[in-house]
Amino acid sequence: MNKFDDRFADIGEFVPQPDDDLLVCRCEEITKGQIRHAIHDGMFTITELRRFTRCGMGLCQGQTCTKLIKGILARELGVSPDDIETATARGPMRPIEMETLSHEKNGGSCNE
Repeated sequence: MNKFDDRFADIGEFVPQPDDDLLVCRCEEITKGQIRHAIHDGMFTITELRRFTRCGMGLCQGQTCTKLIKGILARELGVSPDDIETATARGPMRPIEMETLSHEKNGGSCNE
């Protein structure tokens, strides 16, 4: 069992790095330091990191930052990036007005 599998493994104390202010997730404005802090707080999967920090949940849905996040997670846990399971991809959700749905169902104006 490696320390990645052991949820109670001590991955060491968080030690600040000079590049912790580097922006990793541009959409949600999440820095490398915030991701590293979350890992040291017990977030050992990309899914947990996404839920805790919202990294990878912005407009691009992780298209630009997931590889970086995976690398940071692997380095902090001391495992290969290949051992990190990727998060489930989902399409972005947006609110829609009921009038729009009604218009599509009736095939015409809502006033018909």
